[in-house]
Amino acid sequence: MRRLWKVAAGVAGAIALVIGGAAGFAELVSERKLQRVVPVTVAAIDIPSSTDALQHGRYLFESRGCIDCHGRDGAGKTFIDDPNGLYVKGPNLTLGAGSPTAVYTSADWVRAIRHGLNRNGQPLLIMPSEDYNRMTDADLGAMVAYIRALPPVEGDRRDLRLPLPVRLVYAAGILKDVAEKIDHSLPPALPAPADDVIAQGAYAANMCLGCHGEGFRGGKIPGAPPDWPAAADLRPGPVMARYPTSEAFAAMLRGGKRPDGSTIQVMPFDSLKEMSDAEIAALLAYLKTLPGPAS
Repeated sequence: MRRLWKVAAGVAGAIALVIGGAAGFAELVSERKLQRVVPVTVAAIDIPSSTDALQHGRYLFESRGCIDCHGRDGAGKTFIDDPNGLYVKGPNLTLGAGSPTAVYTSADWVRAIRHGLNRNGQPLLIMPSEDYNRMTDADLGAMVAYIRALPPVEGDRRDLRLPLPVRLVYAAGILKDVAEKIDHSLPPALPAPADDVIAQGAYAANMCLGCHGEGFRGGKIPGAPPDWPAAADLRPGPVMARYPTSEAFAAMLRGGKRPDGSTIQVMPFDSLKEMSDAEIAALLAYLKTLPGPAS
């Protein structure tokens, strides 16, 4: 019996060493990755001040997912508080005390929104810049103009707490930060022709990339809490067949429910419900052109 206890103690000790080693590896490597500097050439853009530009910037801020992470007032918002330890609070974007963006220049905003990097060139990790990388200079400038015009609110920086499993997959390169996903050499996108509905829809669809992935095939959302459902496949197939018209598609985006009345668990509905009828119709028209059928 004494020998059995010794073996058990030895096994327990070995397991503890492995866990401790894994935790140490995850902490060290993940922090190194988060502190690395990604060299990106960034050009400043024009930040407009006209009433029309500010109104357009407000539309983009409210319809492109910003309010889901930063709140309508831009003061920051907790959007993941998972029992398993993953906690994410978006930072204050206003010019109020404690905001990390209060000192941002035009180039800093481009670096953060389009490239997923802070003003020092370090990865922001949970920032859907792949959704915004193809935003035109005019749209990006209008959105920044609106953010800078928000009433100053006292707030703080982001609060990011990564549990051991998330740190492990990030350290191992399985989970990538946004700066690893983006082709930083691409030039800014040009505006889609106003009379080209499909091109307009393709432009709007960029905001779906972070969750639905390249090709909009769906699947498990990288870095999401384990209880989050997989993102839907947006190619022509069983899911999108539920929305034959833009009215049906708009009803889902604005109400958060499928046609059968069931609730969709994870979608940025606070933002999606702000999309215009025309943009929703263009988005649906574009999704219908994707190669299919879905598998």
